[in-house]
Amino acid sequence: MPDNTSTIMRDGGNRDRIIVRTSIVSIVTNLFLAGFKAAVGFFSHSIAVMLDAVNNLSDSVSSIVTIVGTKLAVKPPDKKHPLGHGRAEYITALVVAVIVLYAGVTSFVESIKKILNPATPDYSAVSLVIIAVAVLTKVLLGTFVIKRGKSAKSGALEASGKDALFDAVLSFSVLVTALVFFFFKISLEAYVGAAISVFIIKSGLEMLSGTIGDILGKRADSAVSKELKKVICEQEGVYGAFDVILNDYGPNRYYASAHVEVSDGMTAAQIDTLTRKVQTRVFEKTGIILTALGIYSHNTSDPAIRDMRKRVTDIVVAHEWALQLHGFYADTEEKTMRFDVVFSFEITPEEGLAIVTKEVQEAFPDYTLSIIADVDITD
Repeated sequence: MPDNTSTIMRDGGNRDRIIVRTSIVSIVTNLFLAGFKAAVGFFSHSIAVMLDAVNNLSDSVSSIVTIVGTKLAVKPPDKKHPLGHGRAEYITALVVAVIVLYAGVTSFVESIKKILNPATPDYSAVSLVIIAVAVLTKVLLGTFVIKRGKSAKSGALEASGKDALFDAVLSFSVLVTALVFFFFKISLEAYVGAAISVFIIKSGLEMLSGTIGDILGKRADSAVSKELKKVICEQEGVYGAFDVILNDYGPNRYYASAHVEVSDGMTAAQIDTLTRKVQTRVFEKTGIILTALGIYSHNTSDPAIRDMRKRVTDIVVAHEWALQLHGFYADTEEKTMRFDVVFSFEITPEEGLAIVTKEVQEAFPDYTLSIIADVDITD
């Protein structure tokens, strides 16, 4: 994880200011472009230019909704929403996706109408210059928004910037269409308008899919989970961090839980002290609130158990679908052994558990086994 990620995760206020200010720039720019293109499209009778204007207008509406979502997301926790309002950004992103999708569908319908009932466009040199300037403006806007999105660690802004660059390509296609008609009197307006509409619909569907994934709950960012494990393991007395679960309550707003391996000789008071130190360290370095820290006891009193652990690990991870073994503890006097195995999605936990139990039991027939199947949640 980059060094500035932790800062971004803690400094939500600065991130929100960047998103809002960048969105305002995008709104103003897109409104000007929509106005100029609408005027050119109206006077030249060009459906392609008109639909390009609609695309710019939908971008402005999307930016407005983004600002609203950002403002709602930073509202402090209250009695009804004790974990804050961060997920409001996902709701507004869903609204943006629906707006874009609606704009694409209606534009496609209008293009089909123009194909069936064509109208002859009438471009002037001035209108061509305006369209060319619009292409350049979109390139500059897209580059600016992407840069700001990366600095704020905002996927929404980065996506908006990429969409602006894509819009520049679409506007360029409109310019080419206009030039073809201006010099050769061949009208491709309605067909280009239909193509633009298809790309708008595709963009809307991709946004919808991504936002629904955020709402349903998707795999945690690998960089975040690895940084969290790294910070936990830096604490003296921790032998390993496992079973990390990141609960996403909005962009860069995480509540987490994890398991750690500690010496089997630690007292409850020592474990309590270590737990508090880990929670404090994690918040200071990442901004993540560690709500729970489970404990695995790590054998330190019997060196022979290290060989036993290695043998069991070799048996388990020999299978490609067995990703990790952790939480291993054996009692040579009571003849008991316990550990967790992380299974990939290539096998059901029940099937994997049955195979692992059978093979380990055959290797250690005198031991009573307690094996827990873990899901492959984080990298």
